[in-house]
Amino acid sequence: MEGTVSGAEWTAYADHFVGEDGRVVDDVNGGISHSESQGYGLLLAYSAGDRDGFDRIWTFTRNELLIRSDRLAAWKWDASAKPHVVDVNNASDGDVLIAYALGLAGESWRNQRYSEAARGLASAIGENLLTDANNRIVLRPGAEGFGRADNNGMLVVNPSYWIFEAFPMLEKLAPDHPWQQLAASGAELINAARFGPARLPTDWVAISAEGLTPAPDFPAVYGYNAIRIPLYLLRAGAKSGPLLENFEHAAASIGPAIIDIATGQPVETLTDPGYRMLDAALACAAGTPVPEDLRRFEPTTYYPSTLHLLALSYVRERQPQCL
Repeated sequence: MEGTVSGAEWTAYADHFVGEDGRVVDDVNGGISHSESQGYGLLLAYSAGDRDGFDRIWTFTRNELLIRSDRLAAWKWDASAKPHVVDVNNASDGDVLIAYALGLAGESWRNQRYSEAARGLASAIGENLLTDANNRIVLRPGAEGFGRADNNGMLVVNPSYWIFEAFPMLEKLAPDHPWQQLAASGAELINAARFGPARLPTDWVAISAEGLTPAPDFPAVYGYNAIRIPLYLLRAGAKSGPLLENFEHAAASIGPAIIDIATGQPVETLTDPGYRMLDAALACAAGTPVPEDLRRFEPTTYYPSTLHLLALSYVRERQPQCL
């Protein structure tokens, strides 16, 4: 994976979204930073081979977000607030991304500090966020909330928090926890959460004794969270086939969009190159070359720019014939 993001691409990304202090800024979301943005920043810095940039991002993450007693990262940081951490709950996808990137860097760069930090965070994820739901090992979205005790017997999960490529690394870091079962349950969950005419998962899914449903109190859409699920599957080695077929169909018939689950129709078309690159990566897995304009990265806003680089990294590493 190291070397799959070019130095020029990473410099352009960092110039737009990474401060000198290592804070990765979500520019569309009020200029906040969060554990997800820090985790993505670490992963992209590693993919570009930028050791100094990686260390700056890690230093900010360690000093500003790793303040919880359970060793998970607080998820939301706002420069305009005092104190800057405005929500101390964690977000498990951010924790997974941070631990994964630290594990990669520690292993590849033989940096014991990163490896030790990765082991500690992986253990904290295993201890605090893996739970049983109807005989499935699932990933709680946060240590507080979302659970049976406060949601009428339902556990709410976010399928896009299963970052499948990370689980083999987390298993090496914290082998006492059931990472393989977690990966299997995520694939089962995505396969089963085929809702509405488009047969796609919602951003948030409720698990109960009755099965899977779109989570109450959340918009019933295939939205900004769920659109990254196929990319995570591809980056973990999934091939064009049953698990990806509904995503492929939606990409071919609707294109990049937020989709209303009840109607199967788009409620918002996503035109940013980063979102279009998600569909291009899916098409690439089925043998279609990536369009020329998407092979060039130019930063726009934080989230689609991040997805664009992650998708380009995937294609370069696993499907170079598409370029």
